[in-house]
Amino acid sequence: MVESGIKMFSGIIEKEGFVKKAGGSSLWVSASFPKVNPGESIAVNGACLTVVPPIKKNFLAFDLSPETLRLTTLGLLKTGQTVNLERALKLGDVIGGHLVSGHVDSIARVLEKKDLPKGFCNLRIEVPKDLMGLITRKGSIAVDGVSLTVSASGKRYFEAALIPYTLKHTNLGKLKKGDWVNLEADLLARYVAAYLKNR
Repeated sequence: MVESGIKMFSGIIEKEGFVKKAGGSSLWVSASFPKVNPGESIAVNGACLTVVPPIKKNFLAFDLSPETLRLTTLGLLKTGQTVNLERALKLGDVIGGHLVSGHVDSIARVLEKKDLPKGFCNLRIEVPKDLMGLITRKGSIAVDGVSLTVSASGKRYFEAALIPYTLKHTNLGKLKKGDWVNLEADLLARYVAAYLKNR
């Protein structure tokens, strides 16, 4: 049965999966969830995708639309790469990060990744033109589906401090300068910006 309605996520990654097959309009990911049904929504690197048959043990299959390939980094994935996975929230679930729709706004490059003491690191990412004004210090943003707090922002960049847990349990720990990531701006920031624009 195919799910209907609005799907939401929290930006708290449940598992890292491994790309087993990528290319064209399909994506196969190796990941073990207790039970996944066709039609279920799972965010893959922050992009909401629908699980399609066949479902095999420890494997998930997804179809990638032309829009998804155009607006996200999923079309750039290679076999063996890790991806962040999160199942859609259910009514009553705790929102550990912030509300994430799984609709990627833009892709952006990593400008700098700087190691900090005690296993922390600082990530600097460019801000695409269409997201300028939606990213602010202390605000939230999803980077490859991971809920992060903006620690600093400039004219064309923002920064986030990553804790050791995030670096260990998501693919953000593997990022390097020049890599591309999916960005989704905070929904509240988007609604406020739309309200102010239309006043």
